[in-house]
Amino acid sequence: MNTGKVKFFHESKGFGFIIDDDSKKEYFVHISGLIDAVEDGEEVAFELKEGNRGLNAVNVKLI
Repeated sequence: MNTGKVKFFHESKGFGFIIDDDSKKEYFVHISGLIDAVEDGEEVAFELKEGNRGLNAVNVKLI
């Protein structure tokens, strides 16, 4: 499991980005990849899965 912080998440659009704590890379997250509802700035744990345009954050949950 990776950990990071929600950069932003648009509830109405159903997507956002998470910044990884270790690599500082940004990962796309779709609403379908959320376990918990998230808001901007929250700390989360997540897994990475190959998507159409690179790695996506999935199984995202609050920590």
